[in-house]
Formats: sequence, C-alpha cells, structure tokens
Amino acid sequence: MGVASCGGSTCHGRQTPTGAVVRQDEVRIWQDASSVTGMHAHAFRVLEEPRSQAIAAKLGIGPATSATECLGCHSTPAARYSAGFHKDEGVTCEACHGAAERWLASHTAVAGTHVDNVRHGLIPLDRPRARAENCLDCHYGGGGNQFVTHRIMAAGHPRISYELELFTALQQHHNVDADYRQRKETPSGIKVWAVGQAIALERQLTLFASARGQNGAFPEFYFYDCRSCHRAISDQPDWRPQRTVNPLRPVAVGTPVFNDENLIMLAAAAQVAAPDLADRFATDARAFHAAIGQGRDPAKAAAAKLRATATALAARFESATFGRAETFAMMRAVLTGPATRTYTDYQGSAQSVMAADTLLASLERDKQVPAGARAAIKPDLDRAYAAVRDPQRFQSADVAASLARVADAVARYQ
Repeated sequence: MGVASCGGSTCHGRQTPTGAVVRQDEVRIWQDASSVTGMHAHAFRVLEEPRSQAIAAKLGIGPATSATECLGCHSTPAARYSAGFHKDEGVTCEACHGAAERWLASHTAVAGTHVDNVRHGLIPLDRPRARAENCLDCHYGGGGNQFVTHRIMAAGHPRISYELELFTALQQHHNVDADYRQRKETPSGIKVWAVGQAIALERQLTLFASARGQNGAFPEFYFYDCRSCHRAISDQPDWRPQRTVNPLRPVAVGTPVFNDENLIMLAAAAQVAAPDLADRFATDARAFHAAIGQGRDPAKAAAAKLRATATALAARFESATFGRAETFAMMRAVLTGPATRTYTDYQGSAQSVMAADTLLASLERDKQVPAGARAAIKPDLDRAYAAVRDPQRFQSADVAASLARVADAVARYQ
C-alpha cells in the first residue's frame, strides 16, 4: 500500500511525538538520514551509489535500481502493489509489518486490537521468533531474490552480519510504555538475543540443506566463514598459516569452515538457559562440521539434526524467564566461559562483542544494574568493538583481553 498509507498526520506522520497512545512520528524517525534508524528508508538510495553500480556491472544484471537481485532486500517485496507504492521508498513500514491491504482497516478502526491486526496479516514483531524470521529474510536470506550469493559478494557486496536484539535497538521507533505492554509482548533483551541466535542458525541450516547450498560443482560459499579462505598466503619458507584451532570444529586444515558465528553464541546461551540440551547441541554441532568434509548428503543430514536442536532451543528460550541471575550468568558464559575458546575467528568474535553490548543494555533497561552502568563500562566495550572493527587486523587474543576487561567491569554490579 506504500508509506503514504501510514504517513498521515493522524497516524504516523507527525513531526513531533505528540500522540496520546503511540508516538505518531514514526515515519520521521524511519526517514532520519542522520541516524541508523533511517537506514531502511535509504536502502533503495544505496543502489544509486557508485559501489552498487559497480557491483551490478560486474554481475551483468543491468542497473542495480531495477535488478531483482537487489530489489528483493533494498525495496519492499510483495505479491501485489497498489498505485500508491513506490519502490524507491526503500525498506518501508510494510517490509517489516507486512503488506497492509488486509490489516489496515482493523488497524485504523477505533475498536481495533493488535489481535485483530495479526489475524488480518500484521506481522507480530513483538514476538521474538516472528521478528527474527522476518528480519532474516534480508539480513541472512529467504525466498525468491532475498539471498546474497558468494558471487554477489565477490562482485563487491559487503558481508552479511546480524544480531537481532542489537539491530532492534538501533531501529526502534516506538515507546515501550504501559499501553504497549497491555497490548503486546515485551520480551527482555536477553530473550530476544537468545531466540534471535537460535532462529538465525535455524535459517542458515534450512537454506544450507536446500538447493541454495549448492553452486554447480561447488558448495555455495556464502554459507562459509569468509576468512577461513581469505587469509594472507605466501610461498616464502618462513611463512606460517594464520589459523587457530577451534575446539568446536573437527575440521581438517584447508577445509572451508561453515560460518558458525550464531552457532557459537547459541552454544553459550544453551549452557545457561537450556543445560539439558547443551550437550546435545554441542554434539550435533561437531557432527555437522565433520559431515561437511564427508560429502553433500552427510552434511544435509547433519544439518537437519542440528536444525532440530536449534529449533528446540528457540522454543525453550521463548518460554524461559530471564531474570537478573540468568542475565548475569549469560554474560559470564559469553565473556569468560568455555565459549571464549571458540572465538578464534573474526565473525564469531564480532558476534561475541555485539552480545556483550546487547546483554549489558538489557541489564540496564530491565533495571538489573544501576542507571549509568553501561556508560561506565562503555570505554571497555569500545575497546572490544575496536578489536573487531577491522577484519584485516583481527587478533583473537585482543578480543579475549577486551572481553575479559568488560567481564571485570560487569562483575562490579553483580
């Protein structure tokens, strides 16, 4: 239906947050070019930039602004479009909340409810699983043209990276107030993080086992850790490979490694929130890594088994109650637990830093630490981010040291 269907001054198009029930300036926040909250609105505009034009030229797909490979995520995909829809509006309200044709009437009705809206097709983003599944369509890959292949990345597209709770916080344009809590679920940040990790792995494995996982005679390398192959090499006799053994992976030297950044985080979460599933998950994860070296069919079978365990973990996290003790335990698991031995590569390490940020913010938002605690710890957190800012300069020891400093700072509030 297009942004205009949401942007009236009596709906979400005001310039100031003066609404009695909701802010009503949501469109302004979504369009804010000076903030990361405006990135969805400007997703189409990215396709007009020289980098996007160069990628499209290398791929031979015509202009990026009209290529289906690009519009699947840089615009708003739908089965049908009204005359009021404009693809150059980018990733619009309906990309996240669902095509509005059926739910718009109940949404604007005086007696309408959130339940009515969901029944008519509104995506219930207050539920962590629904939010994760919707976001992952672009931020990892879904059906149709919502998938960044290794070929697209080789042409210059950036690596896909995602963490549900952190990205949610960066995009938030609503107030979680008493009215919101009355109408919708308000899961804790730690629950959103844990469910997001589980659903991300579930999606990875689903696509890996599908036709997406194969690219002619080769695997689809999008599923693999870029830097397991893209490392500096040399013919000189004094050169040594830049590889650190990861205890989670029974993988032979020289074998491309599955991108296990979400798997690593999920292993840490399982130790705290689902200890009875943790050993099963670790066993299935190791078996999956090993099976990739045995052939396509064994890998698909192992992926299905690991996926079932990830789904079980997602269900467990959704029904769990994460209080202060659980949140601190999760922080310890991520920052100082056995999981830290698996932060051997850039992508898993970057996820660990985002997790530290997310869990710390959750502690403060849920008033489990004093107000201002995150600000006090921010210098240590900034050092952790600095350690994963440039993958070309990544050193796992630097990440471990910076996370240890964050852990020491967090421990003061326990």
